[in-house]
Amino acid sequence: MNKRHYLLILLALGLLTRFAFFGHPNQTVFDEVHFGKFISGYYTHEYFFDIHPPLGKLMIAGFAKLFDFKPGFAFTDIGNQYPDAQYMILRFLPSLVGALLPSIIFLLALEMGLAPLYAFTAGILIVLDNAILTQSIYILMDAFLLSFGFASLLFYFKYRNGKGSKHMLLFTTFAALAASIKWTGLGFFALPLIFETFNFLKNRQYKNILKLAILPIIAFSIYFAFFAIHLGILNKSGPGDAFMNMGFRKTLIGNQVPKDQPVVKANLFQKFSQLNIEMYKANQGLNAGHPYGSAWYTWPLMSRPIFYWVKNSARIYLMGNPMIWWTTTLAVLFLLAGYLYYGFKNSLKFLPTFLISGYIMNMLPFIGVKRVMFLYHYFTALIFSVLILMYLLDKHDSTSLLRQSSGQVITRKSSKWVIGALIALSTMTFTYFAPLSYGLSLSPRAYELRVWLTGWK
Repeated sequence: MNKRHYLLILLALGLLTRFAFFGHPNQTVFDEVHFGKFISGYYTHEYFFDIHPPLGKLMIAGFAKLFDFKPGFAFTDIGNQYPDAQYMILRFLPSLVGALLPSIIFLLALEMGLAPLYAFTAGILIVLDNAILTQSIYILMDAFLLSFGFASLLFYFKYRNGKGSKHMLLFTTFAALAASIKWTGLGFFALPLIFETFNFLKNRQYKNILKLAILPIIAFSIYFAFFAIHLGILNKSGPGDAFMNMGFRKTLIGNQVPKDQPVVKANLFQKFSQLNIEMYKANQGLNAGHPYGSAWYTWPLMSRPIFYWVKNSARIYLMGNPMIWWTTTLAVLFLLAGYLYYGFKNSLKFLPTFLISGYIMNMLPFIGVKRVMFLYHYFTALIFSVLILMYLLDKHDSTSLLRQSSGQVITRKSSKWVIGALIALSTMTFTYFAPLSYGLSLSPRAYELRVWLTGWK
């Protein structure tokens, strides 16, 4: 089977899984109560405040405008009934972008040098992960974050593979898009920049380091542009006024700033700066607990999933595919153990070092975070762990080809059996937990059989 066939299969499976029960349930699910309000705000032009950058919300609002979306639904509480089919317009774009993510991971793995079978398996594991699926099919932002972020790494590896410096610009653009969805997307930009800087220092290519300096400027310009659009649309006084100072509020139509009070209107850059400062403060100030919050060190074992929606015997539960999460966790531990055993100085090959650095970089920032955190904060690290697993299997397979005459190690044929078993078992667990991903009815007994750990209740 050639690469094109693999890609077509992943595209088909991505679309099938993301649109299998499209529109169900016809009620608000988890954070749709927040993002639905924000998207509606772009139509009323009333200023709102969110702790995340605006790109994802702008994209959905812009797409919805093509279909004559009309605001009006309040998005008050989880489980509220949607009055018509307009909510499906808002869910469509995240579902579509989420359907493309497995193909992006496949193409990235190929650029990383993995054999097509292992690159395809990486994509299949993304298709079959229940948590990534659930986060992709509602009015949520993570499908954009992950797709833009890993697309940026795809272009970075194209650049490293000598396919033209234009790919470094594309890397910067997509990394900036990821950061414009959520700040955690900054990791996609920082990781390659660190590796490139280290490489230039090692080879004393100081002029190239100076060339890298323009990339943050480009990334910041893209990030700033989306805020400019955001602030330009939200030109009326609204529910977010209370977060901003008088100079900011003075720029809004219908503001409550006393006319006799000497307040200077903030300019665009001042509004941008203040908004980002307030976003940071709000993120730091989220100290309230949550029954489905979880600590960062519990994520690899998936010990605390999240209830997103419940109605009678139907539930939507953000939980990953146990086969994928637990197997990839073992792969990460195996690779780390290899570094410790052989010594870091003797083990610093580029690809495994890049992958484990990507995993660690997307875990470390959460260690010192005091705000409540959730399982979906692990998604970027999870995808790195999938790539780590495929790297280890591919490396083992490549080594086997060199040694198979001795009969001491596994051969390519038996490696394919390992891949086949992994895909088969992941498919079984995906199917088993799919009712909790799609919100399908389960009898009390069937639900209890799916509660494997006490933290899953």
